[in-house]
Amino acid sequence: MSDAAQPSAAEVRAAAEAVKAALDRHLDAVERRSGQDDPAVYAAFDELAAAAEVYDELLYDTYDEVTPFEIPGNDALPAYAGPEEPSALSVLIRRDYTVAEPQRLLHQAQRIADLDPDAADEAAGNGVDAAAVVGSSVHAALGVLFGEFEPDEIASRHKEFGLEEGDSTLWVAAADDPSEPGEWLPAPFDQADPQRVVCRFDVSAVFDEELGDDDLLEPLDHER
Repeated sequence: MSDAAQPSAAEVRAAAEAVKAALDRHLDAVERRSGQDDPAVYAAFDELAAAAEVYDELLYDTYDEVTPFEIPGNDALPAYAGPEEPSALSVLIRRDYTVAEPQRLLHQAQRIADLDPDAADEAAGNGVDAAAVVGSSVHAALGVLFGEFEPDEIASRHKEFGLEEGDSTLWVAAADDPSEPGEWLPAPFDQADPQRVVCRFDVSAVFDEELGDDDLLEPLDHER
């Protein structure tokens, strides 16, 4: 950065004062919170993070020094712009898996098909051996598995089905009115508006990697 563009000492001092003021506002919001998801606390949190980031950048540019603050990223979702009193909501869930043990998956899916008379009848009608509905097709096995079990049950039993968990996220999004039956089924995720997300819960191995061994007592949900 050129000398002409260097922040002045007064700018750094002003940024530090802004952090102090944001700290006071955040503490005040926490002390006055009306509930766990008080929007005033979220707003004060974002203001404090922004002020600390500005101060950190100016301090580094001017004095080549850094702060001990770890500024959380805020790139995932923009500021909430939905109704203050939502009358309806949508819950959007994404869970990623790796097919870690294909043979286990095939075996479990075939076992499900063997116990399903409808699957056996359909296989026989198509000239296929009822004992080999799944065969060696992972695609078919996944169809059988997710057709039989609810996603939450698969999540709790994923190892049993030869799957390995990846990242997952859950978004609770506000809506103005309930959707009409069948309205969004042709394109269920096209209308997901990040600005209407009331809260979100993320689970990822990357969070565990940031913790020490003594901290890894149970999975963590990260809201911010």
